Amino acid sequence: MLLKKATEEFNHYLQSKERSKETSRGYSIVLTDFLRYLEKELNGQVYLDEITVDHMEGYLDYRKQQGDQPVSRNRALYIFRSFFSYLIKRDLVEKNLSLKLEPIQTQKKERTYLLPDEVEILIDAIDHPLVKVAAITMANTGLRVSELCNLTLDDVDLKTQMIKVHQGKGNKDRTVPINSKLLAVLTKYLKEQRSLVKSNQFFATTKTGKLSRQTINHELNEATTRLNWTKHVTAHILRHSFASTLVRNNASLPAVQSLLGHSDLRVTSRYIHQDLGQLQAAVNLI
Repeated sequence: MLLKKATEEFNHYLQSKERSKETSRGYSIVLTDFLRYLEKELNGQVYLDEITVDHMEGYLDYRKQQGDQPVSRNRALYIFRSFFSYLIKRDLVEKNLSLKLEPIQTQKKERTYLLPDEVEILIDAIDHPLVKVAAITMANTGLRVSELCNLTLDDVDLKTQMIKVHQGKGNKDRTVPINSKLLAVLTKYLKEQRSLVKSNQFFATTKTGKLSRQTINHELNEATTRLNWTKHVTAHILRHSFASTLVRNNASLPAVQSLLGHSDLRVTSRYIHQDLGQLQAAVNLI
């Protein structure tokens, strides 16, 4: 089969699995770019049985020469693995050659937060549908995992786009806004997944009627293993990543403090210490 036809069928497969438009688009861009690269290398149409490990490694090296960062090239590698896994299931190839690709080293020092691109890669790699929605929620609200697991149906108001957190850390209540991206995800979740569960908990499995922090962290660990990440990612890291992203996008510390539910601004400052250097550099401009 031609690589072009296989990528088209893979894209239809992603749509049938109701992967997000962003995910499908990202996969399509990489595979289309890979196709163009190979057509140039092989001087013509490309068949699946012509693809080698050297071709994929050459493509990743080509992207490096184009200035792509390691995280972007690792995302391309992960897309190759997903694509070849699909090809194996459809008996279109005999071996998953992408498994022979070595993950690209990013940063030796373990990070305590994820960049937006990394959060997206992580969420894409989560197989558990409910945990995927929960992870998207934490990444877009900064909720503690315990706060998320305790949410009831009444706590999440999609009409006003607000989440009410009752008795968070320190037994303090707070309200967290729902952005447009999360609104679309939660609306779909309530309509297509949550309607099948009889429970007052907002995040609930059909078996237990609730979602545990252990399940969330287990699935996050499984996802990082599939990605061959060495960093240890937990639900707390998603909360930390949320805060770091806000500060990197120039949100005020008091605003971040309010969203996270911190009683003391100094706690917020320690929590997002990676970005305080940027703030120090800014004030030194005066």
